[in-house]
Amino acid sequence: MTYAKITGTGSALPGSPITNSALIARFGLESNDQWIVERTGIRSRHLAPEGVAASDLALEACCRALQAAGRNPIDVDLIIVATSTPDFVFPSTAAILQHKLGIANDSPAFDLQAVCSGFVYALTVAEKFVSTGSSKCALVVGAEVFSRILDWKDRGTCVLFGDGAGAVVLEASATPGLLASAIHADGSHHGILSVPGQLCGGQPIGDPFLRMDGQAVFKFAVRVLSEVAEEVLSGAGLSVADVDWLIPHQANIRIMQATAKRLGLSPDKCVVTVDRHGNTSAASIPLALDESVRAGSVKPGDTLLLEGVGGGFTWGGVLLKF
Repeated sequence: MTYAKITGTGSALPGSPITNSALIARFGLESNDQWIVERTGIRSRHLAPEGVAASDLALEACCRALQAAGRNPIDVDLIIVATSTPDFVFPSTAAILQHKLGIANDSPAFDLQAVCSGFVYALTVAEKFVSTGSSKCALVVGAEVFSRILDWKDRGTCVLFGDGAGAVVLEASATPGLLASAIHADGSHHGILSVPGQLCGGQPIGDPFLRMDGQAVFKFAVRVLSEVAEEVLSGAGLSVADVDWLIPHQANIRIMQATAKRLGLSPDKCVVTVDRHGNTSAASIPLALDESVRAGSVKPGDTLLLEGVGGGFTWGGVLLKF
């Protein structure tokens, strides 16, 4: 039997960290550091400068992941990029990334859009390619420049997000890697987190900025994250006690703490990077994973529970042996 296993991780953050106080001063926001930290856990984030696109951050993250895996770009036979902030309407950011990596082997490359659940969705899809033999070495990427879709006059949303990218190399393996996964969606909740606009005739139609009902998102997120965690644990025949690390989508420290509490998981087993990265949407989980691997916290053989929830509404979880 063929399994799919993560063999390398990488990440990228643009520029220097921007503190809450610096962000407030830059955009003249009616807020303060204490208010932001107490409600979100966020102390700083990174914002991509003009001219830096999602594919640029993805390229840096992928090069680091390939190096960690001991692979070259020519070895890659599948690229999936999870993003809600692509370089263009089309072609896909994945196709642009493939070109920037110098890959010319006619292998498939496509984007996947599930907002903050995007990386979990992409990893789940990539596993199907690898486990069925359609792919042997895949790049699974989360890359975002959410700063491009923020209303800098809306203090309730603009302080929450950051830019960045994370990537993993997923390879065919004779030993188990991904143990179980589950992805879900409920479109009836699409209105509580969205960018309700589009381009038409070269002009924005509707509202081109991110809008969110924070309270509704919180309640929905805590419920479905605990449910999907239990679902993938059950699918693998494991319990919460078997989990070495929970790596959740880094949306808000309160959501992560509430989820861990509902699962009965010790807070010190929950990887937290939201304080330094903010919410980087589809990039948050692979960013947190790579940081933990490079810090020596996540070690080979550890059992990891990855889970995300995002606009749509979408949510999902992946249980894996690292």
